[in-house]
Amino acid sequence: MNEIDIMDIGGFKAGHAQDEKGITGCTVLLFDKQAPAGVDIRGGGPASRETPLLNPVADAKGIHGLVLSGGSAFGLDAAGGVMKYLEERNIGFDVGVTKVPLVVQSCIFDLVIGDKDARPDGKMGYEACENATYDNFKQGNYGAGMGATVGKYMGRECSMKSGIGSYAVQIGELKVGAVVAVNALGDIYDIDTDRKIAGALDTDGKLFDDETAYFKAAASIQNMFTGNTTIGTIITNAGLEKTALNKVASMAHNGYGRAIRPVHTMADGDSIYAVSVGDVAADINLVGPLSAYVMAKAIASAARSARSIDGYKAVCDL
Repeated sequence: MNEIDIMDIGGFKAGHAQDEKGITGCTVLLFDKQAPAGVDIRGGGPASRETPLLNPVADAKGIHGLVLSGGSAFGLDAAGGVMKYLEERNIGFDVGVTKVPLVVQSCIFDLVIGDKDARPDGKMGYEACENATYDNFKQGNYGAGMGATVGKYMGRECSMKSGIGSYAVQIGELKVGAVVAVNALGDIYDIDTDRKIAGALDTDGKLFDDETAYFKAAASIQNMFTGNTTIGTIITNAGLEKTALNKVASMAHNGYGRAIRPVHTMADGDSIYAVSVGDVAADINLVGPLSAYVMAKAIASAARSARSIDGYKAVCDL
């Protein structure tokens, strides 16, 4: 198994746009052709758009674009700009009088960092499309990762900056990768060492060295802060259809479970998409576990790539 760049999977472009002063942004994936996709949403507070398209009983055979953004539910406006960009290029589902681009989206809650009134909108979504390329994927404080933070169960002053990350591998002809914006209530772990690398800080500005720190904090919190959510996607060249991709998205959540602790709480809205951009023959029992692996590695990459901003420390500051 070899590590590859996420863009080496092929079949899509990726672009970011962000408001560095307002500290929010969006990330767009544009597929070369309509791509079969699935989704698995867990946690109690998701903000999402067009997810019913990915239900196996829905007629849609695939999607043209995928948006990850900040702004909470306000950020769902960004997909309108992506649809405008695609329609102008005659990309979408043909309904006779026009073509309707099928664009799905999920958002993180980042209103507590930067300017609460700064939110991704149609203009920012369009800009992210204009910035989309087949080149290397920028990680850290870009796009949907601009306002991402982690370790918030001890309060804002003890949490850390995170970002957007990616990771991909290749086995023979099969390629599987992940893109994820990490905005978790919990702490972030390196699955290779099982060591905490980002999350809640103690009064000395150091990471709590105890996984039980959350349980002690949660026992005394009356109203758990709900401004979280980790959102991401698996991208593979395996030739899978919608039903199988829904299962892959479900299996990829095991990567969340390995790298984020705690995860899938009612204070999160964790979502994972899975998209096929190729036709390589592959067993779902290989693609699924690989998806969990690359997702966990991408989560660590998101934390390590972040830079401090607005008073939030990053991994590089520890």
